Amino acid sequence: MDKNLEVSTLLDFYADLLTENQKKVLGWYYDEDLSLSEIGENLGITRQGVRDTIKKAEAQLFELEEKLHLALKFSKIEKNLQLIIENARKLQNLSGARINEVYEIAEAIKNAADSIYKEQ
Repeated sequence: MDKNLEVSTLLDFYADLLTENQKKVLGWYYDEDLSLSEIGENLGITRQGVRDTIKKAEAQLFELEEKLHLALKFSKIEKNLQLIIENARKLQNLSGARINEVYEIAEAIKNAADSIYKEQ
């Protein structure tokens, strides 16, 4: 995953565990694409101060994800839900008495749901 996208995703999960200043700086940098200089001007600090804030906040985000795995768990749940929806649509589109195919799709739906349940 691209680092910018990864940090932005982690920020969605763990923003409330950062300081208000860290949230603001990371939001400006990753979500609004402001430069270090622009952020520094907004806050009245140096570019180096902004960079230090970003690096410290990024480290906290990666450490939190390493310990809690919330973003990873969410990603797995999302993939399994997509499988459930896809297989349910396949069942809806079946016509006639193709019982073996119905059974295989139902089994795939069951497995995806079981996987979600086990992740909790």
